[in-house]
Amino acid sequence: MKLIPLHNFVLVKRHEGEHQTASGILIPDAATEKPDIGEVIAASDGIRLKNGNLHPLEVKVGDRVLFGKYTGHPVKIDGDEFLVMREDDFIAVLEV
Repeated sequence: MKLIPLHNFVLVKRHEGEHQTASGILIPDAATEKPDIGEVIAASDGIRLKNGNLHPLEVKVGDRVLFGKYTGHPVKIDGDEFLVMREDDFIAVLEV
């Protein structure tokens, strides 16, 4: 299945958090905080303005983004978990 975001929505794959301490102790999923960094998997073309022009999004597929811990709508696609969120929910784009 393919999800194509509309308007100013973006599909994000959250990066996996650490599941092991530096000393090798395994941390269960229930005890770890969900990371607030992810990768843009799909993005809409942009927002249609009142004058009919298309205003493109500032993020693009492949961007690593920082977002708030409680933002986005979780969805499952083919067994994988993603977040659908507005571009406004992003705090920053991370450059590697």
